[in-house]
Amino acid sequence: MTSLHYDSYTEARAHLKDLLDAAERGQTATLRRDTARAVVVDVGRLRDFLAMVTPSRAEVVPEDGGWSVFIPGLPVAADGPTFDTAIDEMVDALRDYAEDWQDHLLDAPNHRDNWGLVQLITLSDDGELRRWLTGQAS
Repeated sequence: MTSLHYDSYTEARAHLKDLLDAAERGQTATLRRDTARAVVVDVGRLRDFLAMVTPSRAEVVPEDGGWSVFIPGLPVAADGPTFDTAIDEMVDALRDYAEDWQDHLLDAPNHRDNWGLVQLITLSDDGELRRWLTGQAS
């Protein structure tokens, strides 16, 4: 079987184990609810893919005896007395941004295209976000 699809929520619920098993193996696993179609994807695979296609573009600059981190085009920045502290603060700032995006920014025209970034932030642990920000392999 190369893909798995259920035409209703009820059918998918009855075969939830099969949906989850297919997603874990990397197979396409979809379900339909009314006119909407959804996909079930393994978190690790999705997170790794998003990290690969969403470069951080973070800029870290020395400033006034400390460090500043920002991502051009995002209203997110952080400062710290050391490089590591600034990166840690940026991880926290990204988490705050993702929370705000989920709460009220997802429909704002200048934020709605950040869906992939928000998913990446939400699906990453702090170490993965640190590596993503600093351009290290995850």
